[in-house]
Amino acid sequence: MPLTPGHWLSSLRRLVHTDDASSSPETTLLPVIDEALSTRILDLAIRIGETMLVVGAPANEVTLTIVRVCGAYGLDPVHVDVTYNSITIAHSRPGATHPTTLLRVVRGSVPDHAKLQRLQALVEEIASGLALDDAISRCRAIRRLPFRYRPAIVIVSQASLAAGVAIMFGANWLALVLSFIAAALAATTQHIMARARVPYFFAQIAGGFVLTVVAALSPLLRYTGIDAAAAIRPSVIVASGIVLMLAGLTVVGAAQDAIDGFALTATGRILELTTQTLGVVLGILAGLETVRVIGLGMSPPSTALPLGPVALQFVGAAVIAIAVAVYNGAGARIVVVSAALSLVAWAGYVAATGVGFEVAAASGVGAFIGSFVGIVVAYRLHVPSVAITTAAILPLVPGAAVFRGLLGVVESGDDPAVLMTGVTTLAGAATIGIALAVGASLGIYLGQPVRATLTSVTRVRARVRR
Repeated sequence: MPLTPGHWLSSLRRLVHTDDASSSPETTLLPVIDEALSTRILDLAIRIGETMLVVGAPANEVTLTIVRVCGAYGLDPVHVDVTYNSITIAHSRPGATHPTTLLRVVRGSVPDHAKLQRLQALVEEIASGLALDDAISRCRAIRRLPFRYRPAIVIVSQASLAAGVAIMFGANWLALVLSFIAAALAATTQHIMARARVPYFFAQIAGGFVLTVVAALSPLLRYTGIDAAAAIRPSVIVASGIVLMLAGLTVVGAAQDAIDGFALTATGRILELTTQTLGVVLGILAGLETVRVIGLGMSPPSTALPLGPVALQFVGAAVIAIAVAVYNGAGARIVVVSAALSLVAWAGYVAATGVGFEVAAASGVGAFIGSFVGIVVAYRLHVPSVAITTAAILPLVPGAAVFRGLLGVVESGDDPAVLMTGVTTLAGAATIGIALAVGASLGIYLGQPVRATLTSVTRVRARVRR
């Protein structure tokens, strides 16, 4: 059959133009995952994220984990919104009239780094192909796990933390014992109040009060004739307790949330940090006023408390890191890594002060080194970065400066010079706290790309091997 000019024109038109949409056959994208299955997947992801947020994970890590779990089971994309006390997750299935949305309320924050480590291991298994039913069962079992240590062990670890601070100040054996006892009494008081469901703010006040009263009574041991009692410094006992009171605060998590753009979560954690620190301050002020009334007031020291020998400083830093790790429910691997990382952070502080840095700047340098190394080695050693980073920078907390400033304010009386000295000291302690937050934030910010690079290289090598 000969081709007519119309056929030639039609053929040329098809070479130039695409076919009309109306002439294309109709197709319908059939959903592979139905509503019931997508709800189960979303429920698993949001429960993992909720538990991670409760036990201390940063908001960005929670968000990425939820997206990763959903993607492993074929739900992509999903919308995740993490705030300080809630998590919302939504997914729109092809052809569905409305998205599937789940919301879970996050009630409180109880650091449990061993549980966080198990959750991270579960997410790795899910990404490797773990069946949905098995993942749900594993997640349920992890969520129901009790805290690793009994209350008595937690109290002993808290008291050991205070003893570690006293070691850093070169305290004698009697001061170490008193620091341990004072911290144990404060921790026991807080535990009893927690069992009675008293808000943690008032527990902080009670703990600070107990610490101050025990420290004020310590000079009475001089009448026993014990030689070591003459060299006891009550300020060391209270400073040790202040570091203990601030041990459970979320400085690293708040800084990391602020960097990652989770303003609401960061604001909530910073407000919690401020409120609980204020509780410690009020407890110490109440204790100082009480002992002043009964005639056992302490005179404010004119100079900062000197640290002990460098070797004892490193020993004390390691003891503090180990105690913090146990206090937060960490396993053996996290405990060992935390102790090693605390030595690295304190070495950075000592090196910075050795070259002429002020205390605040040196503290920032130590926090930067600790957080940077921590976030990099956390991936290689399969431990939560927030766990080891918190333990690493805690020895740098200015407990002695806080107490010296408060003591100067309370005991100033009508002397404006002593009052100004106390206010100046408190301002210096606040500067050190800001330097710690900035150093930790910068270390996290610079460490995340390095960790991401290491993760990509490891995955490429694993694919090549397979």
